[in-house]
Amino acid sequence: MDIPWWRDAVVYEIYVRSFADASGDGVGDLAGVWERLPYLRWLGVDAIWLTPFYPSPMADGGYDVADYRGVDPLFGTLADFEALVAGAHEHGLKVIVDIVPNHSSAAHPWFQAALRGEGRDRYIFRDTFNNWQSTFGGPAWTQTPDGQYYLHLFAPDQPDFNWRNPEVHREFLDILRFWLDRGVDGFRIDVAMGLYKAEGLPNVGDQSFMSVSPVWGQPEVHDVYRDWRRLLDAYPGERMAVGEVWTDSPEDLARYVRPDELHQSFNFAWLEAPWSPTAFREVIDDTLATVPFATWVLSNHDVVRHRTRYETADPGTGLARARAALLMMLALPGSAYLYQGEELGLPEVTDLPAEARQDPVFFQSQRTLPGRDGCRVPIPWTVDPPSHGFSPGGVEPWLPQPATFAELSVEKQEGDTDSTLEFYRQALARRRDLAESIPYTLEWLDSPEGALFFTRGPLTCAINCGPRPVELPAHDAVLLSSGPLKRGLLPPDAAVWLRHDS
Repeated sequence: MDIPWWRDAVVYEIYVRSFADASGDGVGDLAGVWERLPYLRWLGVDAIWLTPFYPSPMADGGYDVADYRGVDPLFGTLADFEALVAGAHEHGLKVIVDIVPNHSSAAHPWFQAALRGEGRDRYIFRDTFNNWQSTFGGPAWTQTPDGQYYLHLFAPDQPDFNWRNPEVHREFLDILRFWLDRGVDGFRIDVAMGLYKAEGLPNVGDQSFMSVSPVWGQPEVHDVYRDWRRLLDAYPGERMAVGEVWTDSPEDLARYVRPDELHQSFNFAWLEAPWSPTAFREVIDDTLATVPFATWVLSNHDVVRHRTRYETADPGTGLARARAALLMMLALPGSAYLYQGEELGLPEVTDLPAEARQDPVFFQSQRTLPGRDGCRVPIPWTVDPPSHGFSPGGVEPWLPQPATFAELSVEKQEGDTDSTLEFYRQALARRRDLAESIPYTLEWLDSPEGALFFTRGPLTCAINCGPRPVELPAHDAVLLSSGPLKRGLLPPDAAVWLRHDS
């Protein structure tokens, strides 16, 4: 059976603003990504996912798109994008781009026309507003000069499209064609469960879970993805789509990845699971029992980095737990998505000054919530300040980096066999070597208290979430461990891959 490339792929998310700056303006760009393609190939990932690089006022870091068929000058040109795709393919890397279909920028020509009273049905305008709240804080409605209100589930600069208008359907199919014709291998769909809103826009009641909410997960959205799947299937090369779908249950998540809809959907239950063998096993069991192609992720540009999340309850454990969680994730059936900088062991930057913050969450919460800037700080390539190799010529980056980033830089870690970077590289290489010999299933083994053991063919993965060392399961060889093993024992906050020949 032919296995599609995306089923077991390791995808590396590039938050373009913060990956690498080639132009020297302190902001990452497409040319910077192109320059770092050899690093990504060396690291051992299979694909890259680019966050939005389209023309935008940048009210939400580019997720407020003003033109879906171009490149913002901040990030380069369309020629830069085409060179990046070609270069990635030469390095054996697939390219996934972000598509933002729930909302546009308020600067989009369609919305500007709507404000003039033209084509207003492309968005959601009403004479009165309901009780819906913005995800970023405050009401989800803003009044226009003529007295009507428009819906924005995020910032006021991000008006929601009206997907009940067939013109919106046609426009996005054409947008997908535009990028498919330029060689992209797939799309990451932003707010994939949010396109449709319940008829009549009823108030959100006490039972506002996503499965019963009038805001999210309406059944009509599945017809959109059936249309998109037909389009993707019409192109050669196994083009794919992965959805950002927040749901209440794995059963609801599975509806988005039926054979005629999306290929993948992020498993946020895995990302949200606490450091617990019981919680980990529950998510794994639920996912593998319901979702045909599992997709695992620990961090992204919208959440606190997992090193810091794991450290919150037990200070000093974050990096060890992050390494162990990575090893367990890569042993699971399915694909894995990495977020730039996690291979360096970067923590969340929690002490950004207020004047540096740019996330609309910070401002719409009246500066009471820190927002997502802490996980978006540009990554360090060298030990040298002020940008640690992110920008040429000593330019300060768009978000300040802490001095501790020097010790976590690529330059500092490359070649150090004990470093997190080299650990990630080894794990990805071993995973690639094992790919053809392990089944797309797992079997649980009896595990000591606080630990979790499972096998996939000749591979055994063991993780210890408890406070005391545990004995390793039977094995013939140690393939890789997230930390030192002592006298045949797996220490707390560690994981190991073992080979068993029988």
